[in-house]
Amino acid sequence: MSKQSLPRQVWVLISASFVIALGYGIVAPVLPLYAKAFDVSVTQVSAIISVFAAMRLIFAPASGFLVQKFGEKNVYISGLLIVAISTGACAFAATYWQLLGLRAIAGIGSTMFTVSAMGLLIRISPSNMRARISSLYSGSFLIGGVAGPIVGAVAAGIGLRAPFVIYAAALLIACLVVATTLGNAHLGEKGALDMRPTVSLGYAWKQSAYRAAITANFANGWVAFGVRVSLVPIFMAVAFESSHEAAALAITTYALGNAIIILPAGRWSDQYGRRPFIIVGLLLAGISTLLFGFTDVLWLALLFCGIAGIGTGLAAPSQQAVVADVIGQRARGGQVLATFQMVADLGAVIGPIVIGLIAD
Repeated sequence: MSKQSLPRQVWVLISASFVIALGYGIVAPVLPLYAKAFDVSVTQVSAIISVFAAMRLIFAPASGFLVQKFGEKNVYISGLLIVAISTGACAFAATYWQLLGLRAIAGIGSTMFTVSAMGLLIRISPSNMRARISSLYSGSFLIGGVAGPIVGAVAAGIGLRAPFVIYAAALLIACLVVATTLGNAHLGEKGALDMRPTVSLGYAWKQSAYRAAITANFANGWVAFGVRVSLVPIFMAVAFESSHEAAALAITTYALGNAIIILPAGRWSDQYGRRPFIIVGLLLAGISTLLFGFTDVLWLALLFCGIAGIGTGLAAPSQQAVVADVIGQRARGGQVLATFQMVADLGAVIGPIVIGLIAD
């Protein structure tokens, strides 16, 4: 049996994902310093970070509605444009409150292209390649996110405003590429009404597989996108008396573990099924995180970070593929996709707060 090649449109979305993540990585390390330059408190600096995730969470249902109303491609391009314009404007913010408002607008655009991108991937992905394509998409975002801070450090040498201009330019390029090369293949004929049936959230919720994917994604958002970013660096700095080096090593080791496994995990999921990799992945991430909290040896702490990254990388493609299986290639599921994203954002918002209170 010959190896099936990926549709061209998949590579377009994967390339755009890399550019988006690269730009985000360029801005992320600079943003707190840029906010602090407005002579505000640490809490206000944190609000700049939180407002982006909060707006993603709040606007996710509306994004799902827009996808069903106007189609995945149109919402994807619109979302990219909103983030590009608002991020570019951040470079010219005159006050802290302007910066806060612009980051909130960027959060709205971010959830628009995130929900629509997943919908696009479902539409153009053959059913026997869904997890593989999901892992490629996630992997491209991961690699871009790892490379971005390196570029951002160089760009920050020009000035703290420069990374925002670079990110905006990168998003505009990605928007242009998607608009001109994605085409209409597998997206319906140009000008034709989208007559696909809609998979409702109520129908999806009745599927035990969808409920399991939702639960796993909440845990993933809580740990991988919330606690890992907020608490792990602090733990490393305190436990090993190193303000930056140990924390940076922990984050990098986690990302490397994720990157190593995420591509083969997608192929394995398509070949052997979703359930084993979600279960094993969550167990690896959970047990390694538990052991991480009790170690006082640096190399062991880094090992557990790497294993946690492997666990997350094993589970994530299968979780996303389960949602794609529920919706199917010939139906729309904007609200189903939006809810799947929302639970991860919800975990990322409340996880650090709850764990922070416990730690205090």
